[in-house]
Amino acid sequence: MKEEKAVFEEIVKFIKEVHFGEVVITIHDSEIVQVEKREKKRFKIQKRLHKQS
Repeated sequence: MKEEKAVFEEIVKFIKEVHFGEVVITIHDSEIVQVEKREKKRFKIQKRLHKQS
């Protein structure tokens, strides 16, 4: 039971940490065996138009 609580707490921690992205939980034989955190960061790039005279 203590181990299950630790896994649950880790999942909740990952969810709170990710602003934009995914938390992926991998399950084998009805048991959680892995948790991954994938965070996305996007940048706004402004294109400058150059006028030629």
